[in-house]
Amino acid sequence: MKHLPTFFALTGKVALVVGGTPAAAQRARTLLAAGARVTVMAPDLDVVFDDLQRSGAIAWQARWPGCEDLDGAALSFVATGDPVRDAEVAALARDARVPVNVTDRPDLSDFIMPAIVDRGDVVVGVSTGGAAPVLARLVRERIERAMPARLAELGAFAGRFRDTVRAVFTDVGARRQFWERALNGVVGQHVLAGRTQAAHDAMLVTLNRSGTGAPREGSVTIVGAGPGDPDLLTLRALQALQSADVVLHDELAGREVLGYARRDAELIYVGKQKAHHSKSQDEINALMVAHARAGKHVVRLKGGDPFIFGRGGEELAHLRRHGIDATVVPGITAGLACAAAAGIPLTHREHASAVTFVTGHLKNGEPTADWEALARSGQTIVVYMGVSAAATVRDRLLSAGLARTTPVAIVENGSRRNQKVSTGTLGSLAALAVHHAGGGPALMIIGDVAALADAAAEPAWAEAS
Repeated sequence: MKHLPTFFALTGKVALVVGGTPAAAQRARTLLAAGARVTVMAPDLDVVFDDLQRSGAIAWQARWPGCEDLDGAALSFVATGDPVRDAEVAALARDARVPVNVTDRPDLSDFIMPAIVDRGDVVVGVSTGGAAPVLARLVRERIERAMPARLAELGAFAGRFRDTVRAVFTDVGARRQFWERALNGVVGQHVLAGRTQAAHDAMLVTLNRSGTGAPREGSVTIVGAGPGDPDLLTLRALQALQSADVVLHDELAGREVLGYARRDAELIYVGKQKAHHSKSQDEINALMVAHARAGKHVVRLKGGDPFIFGRGGEELAHLRRHGIDATVVPGITAGLACAAAAGIPLTHREHASAVTFVTGHLKNGEPTADWEALARSGQTIVVYMGVSAAATVRDRLLSAGLARTTPVAIVENGSRRNQKVSTGTLGSLAALAVHHAGGGPALMIIGDVAALADAAAEPAWAEAS
């Protein structure tokens, strides 16, 4: 470690910025965000300073500094754009015993500026010692993705209850465990989702239960895992996975997505495939309730979006009937992911003004759909879980009046490395489906937009012309 990570308390203190460059303006803004009184010294200022001047946020002296200008400054930043001038001002600051940072010159600097992740009172600084600032920014971007946008609100919320928690838990260890449970559990989930009142109510309930010695209640988060590509997880899905005690997952979630779960989380497979269910829906519901009542944070991880053909609504209703605190994190549904991966716009000004999602699951041997409504022109039909019923879908749409030449596409394992795309027309739909029998999850896209499938998607098979 070449530098000691530390944080300066600058509220109300004078900080000096030397230079009128855009880099100097950036330093001035950072200092103002930290509460400093900023003086900028340079004969001329770039136009990026205009709003700072108009607002009166900075004091500007139109000259270069002398020794006396460093007196009383807490910090100094130098970004004149002139290497010789930079070195001269750095020497003045050092003589005045004022810590100095010179932009892009770690050899002249007493301290360096890290890449900053700012969440109010929660601040993360990333540094490579000045050797690779771009790498520091890349690391910062990854941290940004992992840190909730409302993390500052979570810190403020905890601050409001600090004295109360201290009164309830006199033991430091017990107090720490309480905060870990509260912030990682349902209280934290409510705050991060913007449900302030619900968080307040849950916190009071949790404190009251702690005071009586009653066992703590857990919670369930129903999470959409998207199409299986871990890069398509939402930030909130990632956060839920990393705080889960138990993860109940199905086949569509994908191993790579499960790799983002907390390392000590219990992973329970509850997948349901055609003609084979490892767990019935009733068993899955019972597992969620049992683990939540044991005080655990349960993530019910479902492929795609839990509220689009995912039975998430049924699970949420079951949890609420049993008094379990539950929240839902939406995911990228397969219809959107597969279409995008295959380069197919689901709506298009010239081809489709509407899109309809339907399930191809059979009921009494027949997919349930309003075929006449689906066959009307000007829309895209996305059929989930319908490859095995491709012949029936074809026949029903043809009988309803849709043309045999209507373009179609079947996308298997959409957005994953083993994606497979077949293209053709409605008349050849059953023949296309043969190429996907026994494969991974697939859906059918029917409508004029299917003809726009991206050649880069590398169709596995296409109807002969």
